[in-house]
Amino acid sequence: MASEGAALLITIEGIDGSGKTTLLARLHDLLVDLDPLFTREPGATWVGDAVRRAVAERLDPITEALLFCADHAAHIDTVIRPALRAGRTVISDRYADSRFAYQPVVLEGVLPDPREWLLRIHDGWSIRPDRTFLLVLPVEDAISRLDPEKKREYFENAGILARVQENYLEIAASDPARFVIVDALLEEEAVARFVADEIRAFARSSRRDPRA
Repeated sequence: MASEGAALLITIEGIDGSGKTTLLARLHDLLVDLDPLFTREPGATWVGDAVRRAVAERLDPITEALLFCADHAAHIDTVIRPALRAGRTVISDRYADSRFAYQPVVLEGVLPDPREWLLRIHDGWSIRPDRTFLLVLPVEDAISRLDPEKKREYFENAGILARVQENYLEIAASDPARFVIVDALLEEEAVARFVADEIRAFARSSRRDPRA
């Protein structure tokens, strides 16, 4: 399902340590004139609290995956769809692609085809982003960026993140019209300005009268 009206749904993806938090903080300033709605998954709804608890307590993988899906549904219903209907551009820190990249690794050995199972769960109601920026970098560099003072989630290790990034790249290769691959090793300001310029240009081209 595509986003609604003239508004846009932009998503920012990448493994832990790829620089999404820094990028999004900078986009708040660089895109202030566009007045986009910044949101995130999980965390934009109360269901996100249950997701974070499931991850922290290492509940069984299917419970965890379904909670992520529930948070996604609540996020679309209460935040994204109303904003798009109001003509707002929405920029989400993580979205469904995070699920398709991370959860198949977590669900390996539990289900015969985890990604296909997840795709079927989302079919018919999830909203496809208009543009997705995927931050890519060597896993060792991503690990080195993680806060050493903060307790790591179970998936924040090189082995899992390497497989997650491979999944991201496969997803991007299957949908090249939507994905923009960003070199996350570039200087932070260069990354932020590149993404901001791309969003601004895409917004202009998407809202231009096709008869003009």
